[in-house]
Amino acid sequence: MVTKIYKIIFFCLFVFYQNISHSKSLESPVFNEKNLYNYFSALVALDKNQNYESLKFFNSSKYLKESHEPYIKKYIFSLIQSGKIKKAVNEIKTMKNEKFIDFFEAQLLLVLNSLKNNDYEKSTYYLNNLKLHKEEGTFEFIVSSFLEQYIYLFNNKEIKTNSEYQFGNLGLINNALQSCYLGKSNADLFFDKIIKFNGEGGSRYLFFYTNYLLSQNNFAKVKSIFKNIDPLNTTLLTAQSKKWIDQENYDNFGKIFSCKNSSDLIAELLFIISNLYSSEGELEKSNFYFNLSNYLNPKFKFNFTLQSENYLEKEDFDKLKNVLKNFDKKNQIYYWYKIKKTTQIIDKKNSSEQAFNYIKTEFNKINNPSLKMIYEMGNIVKGFKKYELSIKYYSTVLSQIESSSEMYANILYRRGGSYERIGNEKKLDEDLLKSLEINPNEPHVLNYLAYAWLERNYRIDDAIDMLEKAYAQSKNDPYIIDSIGWAYYLTGDYVRAENLLRRAVELMPSDPIVNDHYGDILWKLDRKMQANYFWNNVLSFEDTEDQMKKDIHYKIFKGPKEI
Repeated sequence: MVTKIYKIIFFCLFVFYQNISHSKSLESPVFNEKNLYNYFSALVALDKNQNYESLKFFNSSKYLKESHEPYIKKYIFSLIQSGKIKKAVNEIKTMKNEKFIDFFEAQLLLVLNSLKNNDYEKSTYYLNNLKLHKEEGTFEFIVSSFLEQYIYLFNNKEIKTNSEYQFGNLGLINNALQSCYLGKSNADLFFDKIIKFNGEGGSRYLFFYTNYLLSQNNFAKVKSIFKNIDPLNTTLLTAQSKKWIDQENYDNFGKIFSCKNSSDLIAELLFIISNLYSSEGELEKSNFYFNLSNYLNPKFKFNFTLQSENYLEKEDFDKLKNVLKNFDKKNQIYYWYKIKKTTQIIDKKNSSEQAFNYIKTEFNKINNPSLKMIYEMGNIVKGFKKYELSIKYYSTVLSQIESSSEMYANILYRRGGSYERIGNEKKLDEDLLKSLEINPNEPHVLNYLAYAWLERNYRIDDAIDMLEKAYAQSKNDPYIIDSIGWAYYLTGDYVRAENLLRRAVELMPSDPIVNDHYGDILWKLDRKMQANYFWNNVLSFEDTEDQMKKDIHYKIFKGPKEI
């Protein structure tokens, strides 16, 4: 690996020398071998996301700053990724050759720095330079357009006309925050629209709506809103907000965000962009904008969950552990998040048993854990195949929530699955049938119970009816497709079964059970070579259980057992 890197550096050095247009440049000490080696080592480290090493090499080759145009752009990016925003701004400001800093990110930094210093005259000047690059991409256009609106707001104390009609929901969020900045009463209407969005995006702005209402001393409305929040089915920020409201710790909201603070507003804009990049899988760009957001509002520590998810996705566990240091016991919801992420790290780096022991120990240390924590603990230990313990946690939650609620039905479904894994068929049936009494059309519960009955050769006709009901609602769910296909197999309708299982394999090509089922059906259709192909697939999958492997070996030699 090291040899390969040196070859890359050597090749880059060669190309670099070949492309120097003036021979006098080669005579300059700036382009000596050491500087170039350090520069290309920095590029290699940056490409491998080794920010510390990258910065070290960039700093060792700074003589190239005024001589090699691509240097400053890469260097600035490395500084931002390392959270050294002030240094990045200083490097840009001290550049003699302005042509070298004529790129979007450099001009963006100058705009943001002037906004942080409340120098709106300078921010307007830098914005004009930034707008020259706004056509470089969709997000660049959004950032420059929103910054233009905010700078207009800060300078004129009014909202730029028609801004609410741009960028859909982003425009609505933008207008709510700007109205909040001006103290306008219509901010209430904008926030109310936003929190009615489905999904996490809308629920995030429940925090900002609460922040606004508290600034208006409207405590009654705040309490009314959070009275209806389901504690088991909510996001981290909403759960933490609810905890503060329940404890009447209203001041905590203003300690991390104020819509009267221009830097806080721009920080939220940049956080949105970071989130968008993350959802697109562009994690480096996401971290870039996250660090800019954190530079403007370092108080909003809860935002670090986004960066932690980025590092977890990249399996960059050292950086993830460093980010998790932002969450302490003072805020129980986020401290629990830290414990869960640390558990994932241990599971990936060490073993599942160590991870289980860690989270069990840490959970037991928590004084009076919330119902949501107990519920999540049930899900987590179930993932570690500690089914009896998961039943204990689920039962605790069920004893404390409304027995006619959808959440009650959902937890019965989860607990029933745990009963099934320990072989308690009676309890499985009781939980899932009770769940269906509350929510008769839930496709996943119908599928789970019906498949369990098929496996036991029990109430086959009822199971098929349930699966057809589930399939009618979820025709693209591979698990339901597999189940109904298997039901037709058990009733001897192999052609119909093959059509469905073929589709299930297309949707889940690496699932052992689906491949196993498809192999059985192909065997019954006298397509034995194809059956062996799919059974051999099952043997190659990492998550195939040992008993299934034994069954597959038997099938390869003798075919499926008669059911």
